[in-house]
Amino acid sequence: MNTFDYLVAEDFDAAVAEYAAGEAALKAGGIDLLDLMKERIATPSTVLSIDSLDELRYIREEPDGLHVGSLTTLADLGRSELLAAKFATLHLAAAHAATPQIRERATLGGNLCQRPRCWYFRNHEFHCLKKGGATCFAVEGENRYHAIIGGGPCHIVHPSNVAPALVALDGLIVVRSADRQTQQIRAADFFVLPLQSLYAENVLKPGQIIEEVILPTVPSESATIELREKQSFDWPIAIASAARRPAAAGSHAGWRVCLGAVAPVPWLSQAAMEVLGDRDITPELAEAAGEAAAAEGQPMSENAYKLQLVKVATKRALLAAAGREVPSWN
Repeated sequence: MNTFDYLVAEDFDAAVAEYAAGEAALKAGGIDLLDLMKERIATPSTVLSIDSLDELRYIREEPDGLHVGSLTTLADLGRSELLAAKFATLHLAAAHAATPQIRERATLGGNLCQRPRCWYFRNHEFHCLKKGGATCFAVEGENRYHAIIGGGPCHIVHPSNVAPALVALDGLIVVRSADRQTQQIRAADFFVLPLQSLYAENVLKPGQIIEEVILPTVPSESATIELREKQSFDWPIAIASAARRPAAAGSHAGWRVCLGAVAPVPWLSQAAMEVLGDRDITPELAEAAGEAAAAEGQPMSENAYKLQLVKVATKRALLAAAGREVPSWN
């Protein structure tokens, strides 16, 4: 790790202005940034900590929906009775992420903006496509954890636990700029595929910081299912978040299904949603939606097993959202 100057922000507007100057790396909980620095992927000369800005830690209901500050920890999301009662899919995604110790430090904004966990990207010895090289080494290398949907020319999967839930809930991500202007971006439009932006995973411009997330509509039913290789701390290898949106002004009623850990972005499965419409969930309908979601996949040499995981995760998420028994074997 290189040496660096360390700044502690005491005011959000001042922090945004300092960050917009372009010299500092932003640190919230520091979970991802410190990993990147230890791995020599990020070598900032200055680290700007916003971790002390308690004004960005909140979960509160307002007339236009539920507002969650960007520095709210995953642990606080997982402990929130309000989220558990009204937005179960986000509550479950946060409550089951990583380990208890990491959840106490990791923030909502940081989880949304973390960099890919691809082992080629994270290894400084590989000058991969995302780091300005000429090759995505996953194409002909070890790719069992890489994308099966929407990949290419870079085949990362998006690492966020909570992003699929936000997309399923059709949430809004509020971004602050140095000129004190804010912009609301739909969660489904916040993340970008490698074909759109090879070196970034979201639409944030230099100097922009996530201020909060807004959930405008309470779903009638929702849940998140994560599948891992082992029950203890591990990265999910497939996520399915499902939310049933009631009829509201400017939107149609119906199910939204978003997949995680299988594509470079949280993948809103149009195929599954077309199968579901706004129908009540039965085991047969849940299974059909899972089949439709998996049909979008184009696996690589070592990750075709993820197609079955997409089927299972989608089926289980829909059954859990509808309050039905969730089988553990399929």
